[in-house]
Amino acid sequence: MNRDETYWFPAKTLGYGWGLPRRWQGWVVLAVYLGAIAIIAWRFPPSVHPAAFGLCILVATTLLVAVCALKGEPPRWRWTR
Repeated sequence: MNRDETYWFPAKTLGYGWGLPRRWQGWVVLAVYLGAIAIIAWRFPPSVHPAAFGLCILVATTLLVAVCALKGEPPRWRWTR
């Protein structure tokens, strides 16, 4: 298995960042992230607890980006295909 096949998240073909997961581990990470967003929205509704909601979303998103940076293909700007 070459290094390209071990990335959980491929780099986007246009722009900067990562695309949809390439491996099952990436799909698990994405499912956990979406589940965390649902739980945060249920536990801290934005209309009732806007600061807590925002902080929790920030923490969850930071963790997702950290996993993408560690286990994803190195991103770079891509202007053309």
